[in-house]
Amino acid sequence: MIRSMTAFARQENQFEWGTLIWEVRSVNHRYLEPTPRLPDEFRQIESKIRQCIQSKLKRGKIDCTLRFHPAAHNDQAIELNTPLLQQLLHTTNQIQQQHDNIADINPIELLNWPGVLQSKKQDFDNLYPQAISLLDNALDDLVSMRETEGKQLKQLITQRCKAVNEHVVIVEQKMPEIIQKFRDKLSSRLNELMDEVDPQRIEQEISLLAQKLDIAEETDRLNTHTTEVLKILEKDQPVGRKLDFLMQELHREANTLSAKSIDTTITQCAIEIKVLIEQMREQVQNIE
Repeated sequence: MIRSMTAFARQENQFEWGTLIWEVRSVNHRYLEPTPRLPDEFRQIESKIRQCIQSKLKRGKIDCTLRFHPAAHNDQAIELNTPLLQQLLHTTNQIQQQHDNIADINPIELLNWPGVLQSKKQDFDNLYPQAISLLDNALDDLVSMRETEGKQLKQLITQRCKAVNEHVVIVEQKMPEIIQKFRDKLSSRLNELMDEVDPQRIEQEISLLAQKLDIAEETDRLNTHTTEVLKILEKDQPVGRKLDFLMQELHREANTLSAKSIDTTITQCAIEIKVLIEQMREQVQNIE
């Protein structure tokens, strides 16, 4: 299925220990370029996050932002650093044994000692799988949105391919009439110059004119390339690069058709074909 490279997805989930929020944005890019933006506590799973992205997407610049909001009770929870407190008590007992006039230590003062009381740390090892699972859901939403837009791109490109073919038909139907007019015009002119021009020179001019009028190769290739575009659009895999190459080939044939034109109808059709190809090229730039 054709996928666009432009999409946005957001996933949020609340747990007892807080809230995780993923926001994922993707835009067109020649290759896959994931850029995770993570809180410091989640830096150690960055490689797993990249692997998760690579398993779902093949092309595009991907901005992934993770936000973590701890629950209020987790912010207020504190725990006692028992080993440090025991060291402080042992030290104060030694001081009191050596000096009789030392006043008793106030327990509140011990609690105020740096490091004795500390915020209870969240066990992030339990959070990491939840973060990866939530990202996986966000990427599924992103892929779904890319596929929805891809359907629209496919429809637009299909319509323009058919329009190109319609102009090619006009050119092919018009060519016999154009050739006959030029033959008549050339015959009339040759009759006037028969005594003045070398017959060999006349044959050369006729040959050159025949090459000028022959656009069958260009029209055949235009039809072949548009057929291939329609065939590629049906594939269930990333096809953006192949389509981009075909747009270049179509543009080349349209330029040649325009250069060989010796009639206003052919010229106008060539211009319309180039406009259609340029419109397709803009759409193809956004296909995965």
